[in-house]
This record gives sequence, structure tokens and C-alpha cells, in this order.
Amino acid sequence: MEERRKHKRLELNVQLEIERLDNGGITTVKMANVDVTDISMSGMGFSSNEKLEIGSYYDVKLTIWTKETIDAVLEIVRAVDCNDGLHRYQYGGSFIGMTETDALKIEIYQIFNELS
Repeated sequence: MEERRKHKRLELNVQLEIERLDNGGITTVKMANVDVTDISMSGMGFSSNEKLEIGSYYDVKLTIWTKETIDAVLEIVRAVDCNDGLHRYQYGGSFIGMTETDALKIEIYQIFNELS
């Protein structure tokens, strides 16, 4: 199967909290703990017990290996029910708001991973 992603995905086992953004960029109280499975400069994959809607937006604060925090807005673009009896869902999200500096942090991590 041909890879269609623009950026290579990296495995990254961390936890983070995401906060739902509603119309007008107003945050709601709905927060979810998620387990990140992979990340790239354009998005990330993660699992959660929370049911999230495709097309919804979330404010993401991701602490990376250097203990720095990446702030971004994530749009949910894929959702799959894991059907594992644990009410887990697997999601794919695209970063739609991230500074160039934060994207560079992910790129540096990718380069470091390829060298090790």
C-alpha cells in the first residue's frame, strides 16, 4: 500500500490532555485524556475512552521528550471504535494551528530518531 502522508509518523508514547474548542474558538469544559500513538508535523494518532466527533477541534498541549510543550489546534479527521470491550476509540487528527517553532521541534525529533 502506498504511503499518502506528507510527513513521516513517529512513535511517541506520551499522555496529554485535549480541550474541546467550539464555534468562535471558545473552549468548553470537555477535556479528554488520550494516549498518543504516533505524531508527525501534520498530525497525530491517539486513542481515548472518550467518544470524539469527526470535524471537531481541540486545543492540544503536548509535552515532548525535551520537556518542552507544543501548543496546537487539532481537527479530528478519523475515528474508529476499537470494539475491544474497553470502550476505546482510535483517532487521527490534523494539526491546523501550530507555530513553525513547534513544527520544527517535531522535525528535529524525527531526525534524531532516524539517526538512532
